Order: sequence, then structure tokens, then C-alpha cells
Amino acid sequence: MSTSSSKSHMAISLANNCITTLSIFIIFLILQFLSITEAQSSICRNSCGDIPIQYPFGIDDGCGSPYYRHILVCTGGQLQLRTPSGRYPVRNLSYIDPHILVTDPLMWNCLDGDNFRPTRPFSLDTSTHFTLSSENDYLFFNCSESDVLVEPKPMFCERFPDQCDSTCDSSSYLCRHMPECPTALGSSSCCSYYPKATESLRLMLKHCASYTSVYWRNLGSTPAFDQAPEYGIRVDFDIPVTTRCLQCQDTVKGGGACGFDIETQDFLCLCDKGNSTTYCNDRTSSHRRGVVAGTATAVSVAGAFGIGAGVWYLKKLRAKAPVTHGVQTNENRLF
Repeated sequence: MSTSSSKSHMAISLANNCITTLSIFIIFLILQFLSITEAQSSICRNSCGDIPIQYPFGIDDGCGSPYYRHILVCTGGQLQLRTPSGRYPVRNLSYIDPHILVTDPLMWNCLDGDNFRPTRPFSLDTSTHFTLSSENDYLFFNCSESDVLVEPKPMFCERFPDQCDSTCDSSSYLCRHMPECPTALGSSSCCSYYPKATESLRLMLKHCASYTSVYWRNLGSTPAFDQAPEYGIRVDFDIPVTTRCLQCQDTVKGGGACGFDIETQDFLCLCDKGNSTTYCNDRTSSHRRGVVAGTATAVSVAGAFGIGAGVWYLKKLRAKAPVTHGVQTNENRLF
């Protein structure tokens, strides 16, 4: 085989490889573009595992209220609450009686018995619209009585703690009737105290072996028996109600989802066909395409431009590629 023929075959092989690689790249861009277009019909996820996600919360950036941005995280179907002291699994989320019930794996539980593990104080960001519920009770174990004032309190203090002093109640009902495991503590001491600030909780843990939180779950029965104690931390939250959000959610006006622009945090009504500054069916409002708060617009445009440029270059490359039949000449060689 002549040198000219070898070069020609090398040029043909190289050109075919370039065309194949570019074709794969263009197909990848098209699939990405189609996936973005398909995602525009499901803007915000409405659940994490079996827990519903509704306004004011969102687990996708730009969904819900900006007051609760990056507060809830959905990882592997497990919803978690983010606070300055860590991430906590969410057991329940109620919108009728607005509260989140979380658990702290480092808190004492019935299986621990008299074995007290190192723990950390639970805390909330004071700049958020969260508050620790007054329905929480905190039990502290093996506290140093030389540093903590531990003594029994009158019975009415259990229902009206604000009217009593700040002693840790050694005669607490919960200490005498530990939920789910009345005899788990054995010889360890227990007292009940409601810290009014995170710093108070931190100071208590300096002088106590461990602690746990018990909240009073509403049973919806007769008033005398309408609550039952369960382990967990109840966190109350506010639901910001605005006219724009109500209009956005109105099914007559399009049934959108309340959200916000991730750059300016201005209100946006998130709709299947784009985002509106008012509501989905408002033709006078400015609409912006995008998966969440208009963020996918640039991606869609860039994807379309990349596909167009790739097709143009592919046609140009094919026009210049060497032929695979006939006589090779200097005019149709790639090199």
C-alpha cells in the first residue's frame, strides 16, 4: 500500500471518530434539554418519604417561603431539620397545628438505662420563625446537687412553670412515670426543668450526666385525657400568609405554588408553564420559564445554543470529510 493511500485511510478513520464523538455529545445535550423541559411540569417536590411538604416549607431552592430557606433537607427519603446545633430527623410535620416533631439521636432514650452517652444541647436559630414549644418538658439525669438546685416543686408548677422558681423539680410526674419505660433509670436521679434559653440548657448539661425531651402529644379526646407524653422535641413555626400567595394557590387562578426568586427573594408564583409575579392565569403578569424561580432559563438557552452549534459543525465536518470511494485527490483530503 502506498504512502498516499495510508494517509488517506488514516484521515478517513480520524474523521469518522470525530463525527461519532460529536454525535454522542449532541445526543447528550438533547437529553439534558429534554429533561429540563420535562421538569418544568413538577416544579417543587411535595413530599419527602411519607411526610408532606407544603407552604411555607420547601425542599427545593426557590419553593415555599424565603423565611424557611435551607431549613429542611430531604436526603434519601429522610426529612431533616437544620439548626445551629446539627441536623435532626423529622418524625412528623403538622400544618393544622403548626409544629415540627424532631428527634435527637444523642438524647437519652429507654435503651440507655443508666448508661449516659455524651450529648449536646439542642438549639434553634433565633433569626428564624421557629420557637421551642411550651409543651416540651426536659428531664435531666444525675445532676450535681452542689451546682444545680434540685428539689421537689408543688403540683401546680407542672402546669404553670412560669409561676415557680427555676429549681429542677425532683418530684416531676415524668420522672416518676417515665414514658414507655418506668423502671429504666434504676438508681439514677431525675429532675425536670424547662430552660428558657439555649445557654441555660448548656449550663445544665455541664452539671448533669444527660437529658431528654418529652413533648405532650394531643390525642383529641376529652379535655381531662387529651394529652400523652412522648419522646421528642416539638418546634412550633409561623405560617406567613400573604394575599399574593393565596391568589397564587387559588385553583381558579391557576393553582400555582408559592415560591421566591433565589437571587432577590422576591415573591414568585411557580406554575407549570413558567413563573409569574402574581398568579398563573394572569396574562398581564410577566412570566419567566424555569424549573425553580427562573433558574433553568439560562440552562435551556445554553443547551439550545450548544445543540445548534454542534449540528452546524457536524454538517461542516461531513462536507470536508474525505470520500470513501473513487480516487483520492489533494482537494478532498483532510490532511
